[in-house]
Amino acid sequence: MIGDKIGLTPVHFFSHGSTMMLGEKSESADYWRKTGEEALAHNIKGVIIMGAHWDCLGDKIEVATNPNPDKSPVAYVHPDKYINYKLNPDLETAHRCIDMLTKAGFNASGNPTFDWIHDVYLILIHMFPKGCPPTTIISMNARYDPHYHMKVGATLRPLRYENYLLIGTGGAVHNLYRNRWAPMLRFRDNFAMETPPEEWALEFRQAVEDVITKTSGPALRRAMTRLMKHPQYRDAHATDDHFMAAMFVAGAMGDFEDTGSPAVLGAESWELTNMCNSQFTLGSWSKDIAV
Repeated sequence: MIGDKIGLTPVHFFSHGSTMMLGEKSESADYWRKTGEEALAHNIKGVIIMGAHWDCLGDKIEVATNPNPDKSPVAYVHPDKYINYKLNPDLETAHRCIDMLTKAGFNASGNPTFDWIHDVYLILIHMFPKGCPPTTIISMNARYDPHYHMKVGATLRPLRYENYLLIGTGGAVHNLYRNRWAPMLRFRDNFAMETPPEEWALEFRQAVEDVITKTSGPALRRAMTRLMKHPQYRDAHATDDHFMAAMFVAGAMGDFEDTGSPAVLGAESWELTNMCNSQFTLGSWSKDIAV
């Protein structure tokens, strides 16, 4: 069945890139803004998001429950771009997510002191520049088990029926060790590209697009986990943290009921020569705009 016929919200896998993506104009930023406008037009109840910069040791997973979170500062971005943006933690939904995860067998708990990191608020500022919607942040687990994070997405998938927007923010190709940093460090130019991206980056970027746009339902979940065995995976991701959000998205979008749902590559920005920031939307909104 097609996603927009069964009353389910779409799911986004966004590559947030470097911190400079917060302050610079880009096709990705334009797409984030477009998806935010669509979400507001459909009166979303809130955002549930997993990033790439917060993980928990052991077998734990946490949900942000800080009622007045601060923002972790970011480099190479003027504070005016983010310092006055008011965050809007959704504590009621956070506790509900904890309950859902606990019932599914996770060692889940709230974290009342967690301050938000740029992987999350960078996306929210671009999507919702006029005000942050009620937002719930889900941590990763530091073992970076793809099936674990896929199950997290699958567990929270029913919230799509209630008009919550689920987002994973990580990276399609995100290896800080293989980026070309000189133009950013010397000239504050994160989009400068003295040479084309290297072959391993192009190859894995294409593999990610193929998996997301050419599979759906349970096949999406299988294909997404297989990407971590791709010959170029370790070149594209020196660490696994920025790919767990993709597993979360596949879990949220990979039920049998999601089979046949559309998926699009909405925008893409290359940074630092070898970092590919692909922006994907899986599923679609219903044809009728909410009132």
